Amino acid sequence: MIATYGFYACICLILMIFQTTVMPFFFSMAELPVSRCYDLLIPFVLYLGIFRPAGESLAVIFFLGFITDNFSAGPFGMFTAIYFWLFAAARWKIKFLHTGNYVILPFIAALGVLEGNIIFFGALVFLTDYRFPADAGKTVAEQVLWALCSGGFFLMFLNYLHKKWDRWLNECFEKENEE
Repeated sequence: MIATYGFYACICLILMIFQTTVMPFFFSMAELPVSRCYDLLIPFVLYLGIFRPAGESLAVIFFLGFITDNFSAGPFGMFTAIYFWLFAAARWKIKFLHTGNYVILPFIAALGVLEGNIIFFGALVFLTDYRFPADAGKTVAEQVLWALCSGGFFLMFLNYLHKKWDRWLNECFEKENEE
């Protein structure tokens, strides 16, 4: 169990570093605004909601939201709320969708990014005197399109990595128990 949380911590750290340092570098080289790419932690939250048990995932989601809230300039608790509601929506969706069918995963990722943006803009409007920017619809559409193209692969890759991690841990514990 502790090793699983270590796996989650490593994935969260890698995603946060990639999102805050590597992606802005490549987007600036191509002279594109970074806002065109979606929050990479959203597919991770969806992965936890779809493929992992709720009890194991909730602590990770609250910790991830807390860390993201500390790094962001938004109202404190906003990302925690976004990640929690995305997780709850993903848990609700798996009651109706066959998530073993990988064809559905890009649509789940795109819907999750859309839901995350709706919650984000809704919270900003209600908590502040923020107005929607003129290009908000275009930015959200681009993010949803990016999620449709890459989100399914991201979810499949996370599922693959976690299965490999579990197999490796089982092999290590079996070797240790044999000795």
